[in-house]
Amino acid sequence: MTAHELVAAAQQRGFAARPKVEGFPYLAEALRAAGVLRHEFLVPTATSLYTTTAGSAVLPSGRPVVTEPADVPAWNRSALLTAIEADKQGGEFPDFVAACWNAGVTRWIIDTAERTCTYVGGTEDDRYVENYPAVELP
Repeated sequence: MTAHELVAAAQQRGFAARPKVEGFPYLAEALRAAGVLRHEFLVPTATSLYTTTAGSAVLPSGRPVVTEPADVPAWNRSALLTAIEADKQGGEFPDFVAACWNAGVTRWIIDTAERTCTYVGGTEDDRYVENYPAVELP
């Protein structure tokens, strides 16, 4: 199985298992269980880089929020926390991506072993780390 096939199968399992509210940990657990070690999402281009036990894969993950040269919005931790909460309550992924960009997030990095998601802005000092809970997949 190639890395991108591994990711696709894990995503399918995770999307099927996750509830509408507080669903992210289920998707993350499906990725971890399948062998995804790290997922880096590049917000401006909506591109995902997955590091897996089968190698690395790049997958498009939606519509880019930046389609021409742009300055990175100023880091706004409060707006980021609002975006995260809206996503936890069942918000749509494209809305979450746009809200993260507007909060100054350029990428997020999911470490499936540590169960963390690190949101990074235009500088390395612009960061917020969120832990997510371990869950059992059905």
